[in-house]
Amino acid sequence: MAKNKTGKDPGDTGFGDVVGGVRRLKQDKIAPHRPRRKPVPEQSLRDAREVMDSLLSDEYEPADIETGDELLFVRPGLQHSVMRKLRRGQYAIEAELDLHGNTVPEARERIVEFLNHSRVRGIRCVRIIHGKGKSSEGKLPVLKGKVNAWLRQKNEVLAFCSARPNDGGTGAVYVLLRKK
Repeated sequence: MAKNKTGKDPGDTGFGDVVGGVRRLKQDKIAPHRPRRKPVPEQSLRDAREVMDSLLSDEYEPADIETGDELLFVRPGLQHSVMRKLRRGQYAIEAELDLHGNTVPEARERIVEFLNHSRVRGIRCVRIIHGKGKSSEGKLPVLKGKVNAWLRQKNEVLAFCSARPNDGGTGAVYVLLRKK
C-alpha cells in the first residue's frame, strides 16, 4: 500500500492530516442570540376584527319606545305568512336569552354572542327577554329600545316581533334568524 507524506495509510488520514498546516483557533465567544420573531396571531386578529365588526352601534335609534309598545321589524322580501306565524308564536323557540339585570354594554355583548352561537348551531327562532323597564330609572325600558335598534343592524335577523303575552308580551321578542 502507498503511504502519504506523514507515513500513514491514506485511509487512516484525518481531516487535519489532509488539509495540513491548519491550527485550531481559540474562540471563547458565543454567537449572539437573535430572538425569534414572535409569530403573528392571524386567527386572533381576524377574530378581534370580527368582534369589532359585529359590535352594535348605539347611535342608531329608530324611535322612542314606551313600556307597552310592541316591537315589529321585517326585512324586505320576507313572506307575510312567515311574519304572521312569528307573531302568533307558531315557530318553536329553540333558544332563549334573558337580559334582566344586564347593563347596556353587557346586553350588547350577550346578544352578539347569542346570535352568533344560535346561527352556528342552525337555530332559526329564538326569544330574547329584554324586560319592560319597570325597575329602571324613570320606569322606561332602556334595553327594549337598544334591543330594537341592535337587532335591526344584524344581517342574520330576518324579522322580530314582540312576544305573545304568555311568552313575555312586550317584555320579550321572537327573533327569526337567517339559515346559515
